[in-house]
Order: sequence, then C-alpha cells, then structure tokens
Amino acid sequence: MKKIVKVQVLIYLFIVISLFSACQQKEVLKKPNIIFIMSDDHAYQAISAYGHGLNNTPNIDRIGKEGAIFTHGYVTNSICAPSRAVMLTGKHSFVNGKVDNLQEYDWGQDNFAKQLQGAGYQTAMIGKIHINGLPQGFDYSNVLPGQGQYYNPEFIENGIEKKYHGYCTQITTDIAMDWLTNKRDEDKPFLLLYHQKAPHRTWMPEKKYLKLFEDKNFAPPANFFDNYENRPVAANHEMGVFEHMDLVYDLKMLDEEGDIKTKYRKNAQYMYNRMDSTQRRAWDAHYKPIIADFKSKGLKGKDLALWKYDRYMKDYLSTIQSVDDGVGEVLDYLDKNNLTENTIVIYTSDQGFYLGEHGWFDKRFMYEESFRTPILMRYPKEIEGNTVIDKLVQNLDFAPTFLDYAGVKIPNDIQGESFRKLVANESGEWRDAIYYTYYEYPGEHNVQRHNGIRTDRYKLIHFYYDSDTWELYDMEKDPKEMNNVYNDPNYASVQKDMHTKLVELRLKYGDSDEKDQENLKRFLNAKNLRH
Repeated sequence: MKKIVKVQVLIYLFIVISLFSACQQKEVLKKPNIIFIMSDDHAYQAISAYGHGLNNTPNIDRIGKEGAIFTHGYVTNSICAPSRAVMLTGKHSFVNGKVDNLQEYDWGQDNFAKQLQGAGYQTAMIGKIHINGLPQGFDYSNVLPGQGQYYNPEFIENGIEKKYHGYCTQITTDIAMDWLTNKRDEDKPFLLLYHQKAPHRTWMPEKKYLKLFEDKNFAPPANFFDNYENRPVAANHEMGVFEHMDLVYDLKMLDEEGDIKTKYRKNAQYMYNRMDSTQRRAWDAHYKPIIADFKSKGLKGKDLALWKYDRYMKDYLSTIQSVDDGVGEVLDYLDKNNLTENTIVIYTSDQGFYLGEHGWFDKRFMYEESFRTPILMRYPKEIEGNTVIDKLVQNLDFAPTFLDYAGVKIPNDIQGESFRKLVANESGEWRDAIYYTYYEYPGEHNVQRHNGIRTDRYKLIHFYYDSDTWELYDMEKDPKEMNNVYNDPNYASVQKDMHTKLVELRLKYGDSDEKDQENLKRFLNAKNLRH
C-alpha cells in the first residue's frame, strides 16, 4: 500500500513539475520578438511618411502607419561606427569607447543582445555593423566587412569570410529571410538585427532601379547655395555637392576616354571591376548615355552644381527603393507566419544625411538633417496605428527599450531611457534636452570637433579644437538653421539657460574637457597608425 502511495506522489510531483515547466516555457514564448532594421545614412527626408515628397517608401511607411512615427528622433554622434556602438550599449560614445570610426570597439563590454541571450532569446546580426571583430551577443552573425560593397560583396559568416554574387541590399535581405525561415528556433523568442549598407556613399543602384527617376528633375533645397553668414565653422567644410562630390567616384562619370580626371577615379574603377559581365553591361547601358550627354554640355558654375545635385538624388533615392523592398519582404513574412502581433519592428538609420541642405552631402554636423534620424516602430499589442511621437528620443534609448519589452532588468550603467510608455501613450516624465558629441577631426570632410544640446525649441553648439565658436538656433523661427543668434541680445537669457543645461547634461552623462583631450590623443594615434 505504501509503495502505491509513493508511486502516486511521484506521479503527482511529475505532473506538477511538468505543468510548471510548461508554464515557464509559455511565459518565455510570450516575450515579444524583435526585428531591428537599420539602414546607413538614410535621411528622414527620403522616407515618404515624413512628407517631403522626394520618393515613395510604402513598406517603411507601413511600419509607422500600423504603429508609431517619431518626429524628433536623434543620434548622439552622427557617424557610422560610433552610432552603432551607442545603439548596442545604450551608452554615449565617450563611455563605450567608440568615439570615431578609427579607434577599436571593445566587443567584451555588455550590450543589449547579450542581455537578451541570457533571457532566452535567439539572436542574429545580419548586414552592416561597421565595427571590427566577431560580434558578441549573437548566436548567428553574417556581416559585411567594414563599409561593404554594393555589387558581389563579401560577408563574414560567424567569423568566416565568403563572397556572394548579386546586389548587396537583396543579399542582406535573403540572408535575413533564410535565418527567419530555416535557422530560427520557433520555440524561442528572437532578436534579429537586419542592417543594410544602403544608402551609404557611393549610392550604386540595383539594376532594376537604374532608371527609376530618369524622368524626374530634382530641385535643390532653398538653402542649397548657403553663404554660411555668421557660421564660420560651417563655411570651412569639405562636403559640398558642388565643390567636393567626385564626378567619377560619386556620380558615375567614368568615361572610357579618361577625359574626366578626378581624385577618386581609381576607387570607382575598383567598384566597377567587381561586377560580372552581365551586371556591367546593364550599368554601362544606363550610364554611358548620361556620361556622353554630360561631356557634351561643358557645364560650369551654378549649372554644374545643379546637375550634380540632380544626379546625386537620382542615385541616392534609387538605392533606398531596394531597402524598402526588403522591409516589405520581412513584413510579409511576419504576416504569413502569424508573427505580426507579437513582433516589435523598428526601422531607423545610423544617422541622418544632407540632401543638399546648406549645399551638402554626408553628415557629422549637429545641424538638423544629420543629427536627426528616422524612427518608425510597430508592435500591435501595445502601439496604436498612426501614433505620432514628438518627444526627444535618441539612439541611446534603443537598448533599454528592447530590454524593457523583454522583461529584462535594465542595467544601471545604461544611459538611455526606455520609450515603451511613450509609444503606448502612457503619461509620465520625459527628458527636455538631448546631448550630442562629434570627434573625428582633423579628418575627412573637415567637420570640426563639437558638442551641444537640443531642447524642443533651441539648439546650442560648441565647436572647439581649431577654434572656440558657439552657435545658438531658435528652431521654431529658424528650422533651417541659417541665423546664429548666439550674440543676439534678444536671446541673452536663452543663451544663459542653454549653457546651464549643457553643463548639467555633461555632468549627468559623465563627459568632460579631460575626456575630450583623451579622445583626441587616441584618435590622432589611431590615425597615425593607419598612415
């Protein structure tokens, strides 16, 4: 009899333990999946949901239409690798150590992917990360080395380099789709970082989109011919569409005769030599007539500037169309596999980009077009469609937000804040100012080292190293940042308040002049080693 009772007790315990285990597993499965889509240098002006009318991005728009669009999304450091390091760690550049593109990043430090791994997530990083070393925190990685190439690129799969045939944007999407379809453990929540190279310079379109904007002429922004009055640092740039955009390397004018001699002609030849014969024939069939027409016109001055801008926009926007296609493939997959409801999807860029504003291309400056970045987010369980977020959000906030949704304790040393309550329309306090730093100087594009803060209405910028220059902008009255009012007596009280806020934020985040000097020494050492 006693034996029967013991057996019954054991059976009962087994059932209880099994039920408890099943409940635990079910709880794990309730955690949201996360797909974090990042492109490179994608200006918010070039997403149709933001209303600038340059192009049409229906799939990216869909994320905001079915979720939230952020109108004041910003970065902490507008340059590729540092921005990505901030995204991973939730810490400013001067804390995570990746202050510029040259210095090494320590993969040994904590990041949100490692935290999610520990919470039972299956994790993958696919595409561009622009940070050397084997990515840590990911069960699977297949990433581009450095900047990567548009045609027939190499990827590094779990540490092993392989060459792929085709167009980089589509290849990146194919690898992501293969992971979702064939490599993902369906019993685990997943994190997928799906990061595109495009639309990074040199804006080489996919074959099917070579003629996408052939019949459209792009008029430049109103401040395209900016004279930089009262903004001496901006006047000393090397990122002008007219002055610095390379006709061959950037704008594809690689003439067979070799008449168009430019600084980066050899670099362009290397990119084209990567193509196979079929790809090159399609390329030449499109660009040769454009080259011939350009040479026949002999453009100079303002006419040449406007021609360069138009060509730049055609190529840049064409590369974005392939990115939008990839977003559509991912969203369709979620729909077909009943994953939409429980999957967070975020689309963003590693920073903004100048599309002719102030006469520029590239990024780096704290002026709005590069400081600001697109953010669109969908999570049907918590976010209502067509939600608009106008609070000051930064790439610093992605890491804590993902941890918050996953139910993982946010480490105390993370400097960003979860915006989960913002998108759920829950009341609560939020920051009233954000902090920015840029370090890569003396360097490419000649953008001087600077830091600054932005509030809802005002922006204060401090340029240092070669000069000690201050700029103050009233973003309500002067959204294009054409009028520096730093020394305007009408803004004396605003200037004082902004200086106080700048000191407060530097203290809050642990920045200092001493750290600036340390970072400068490390940057110059890294630069010397490269040369």
